[in-house]
Amino acid sequence: MRTTPENDDLVADPATPTPSRRGVGAAVLGRLVIVLAVLGLAGGGIWLVTKASAPVASPTTMEIPALQVKAADVKPGSVAPVNATLAGGATQQTAPQQAQPKPGKDPLAAWTERAAQATGIPARALLAYGNAELAMRQMQPNCKISWATLAGIGRIESNHGQYGGAVLGQDGRPSKPIIGVPLDGTPGVKAIGDTDGGQFDGDAAVDRAVGPMQFIPGTWRRYAADGNRDGVGDPQQIDDATLAAARYLCVGNRDMSAASGWWQGILSYNNSTEYAQKVFGLADDYAKSVQSRS
Repeated sequence: MRTTPENDDLVADPATPTPSRRGVGAAVLGRLVIVLAVLGLAGGGIWLVTKASAPVASPTTMEIPALQVKAADVKPGSVAPVNATLAGGATQQTAPQQAQPKPGKDPLAAWTERAAQATGIPARALLAYGNAELAMRQMQPNCKISWATLAGIGRIESNHGQYGGAVLGQDGRPSKPIIGVPLDGTPGVKAIGDTDGGQFDGDAAVDRAVGPMQFIPGTWRRYAADGNRDGVGDPQQIDDATLAAARYLCVGNRDMSAASGWWQGILSYNNSTEYAQKVFGLADDYAKSVQSRS
């Protein structure tokens, strides 16, 4: 948009009286005032549209867990994170454990305590990540998914089940449901109509991502899992959600230990290079931290 008159507007027509300098100045000033007023209204309109269309956080998700996570400076597809498989030393023959194992009977108990100290991840969340790895080694051994990759996703999606001030209980459930923003098509948000009648997300108008691994209800129905073996698949329960995430990442017998397979899997979870780079940095750091204490 032009903000000043063109020069030829100030050239007098020989057939008409020449205006005074004061008159010309007044005319220019008048035009500037009008232009500035129009720009001011336009700017105000943009502000109002932006303000009105900004996504509103739901009552249970008032912060962005991954906001402070640094994206790793790595080229997509070039390398995979350190693949700390076998849950930090548990044998491949070890079966996944119940959600609340008896003291002294869980082969992952000692590992989860060490890994929690090394990584800062809650031990209860680590138990879910480790058990999901072991379960997938039985169901899809060629996938080779690592607990560290699942932990990286869990950190970004819900801060390991602690999103919005929630506390992860020993039963693997957050103290309050973890429910994302409405997927209503506002800027930066996908438009996904309701697929569950509000069963999982409490919203019968549009879908919302739910649980520690932030599953959209329609996707949950396809990949739902019973990680704690209580007979129910619950996206809010971290064992169930983590095993479902592992199943999703291993689709097509993908090799999550290879660079190409790893990046394909993570980008299928969230098609964002920055997201994948954040998961990479977290997974790599988690794996190295635990290995250094083994």
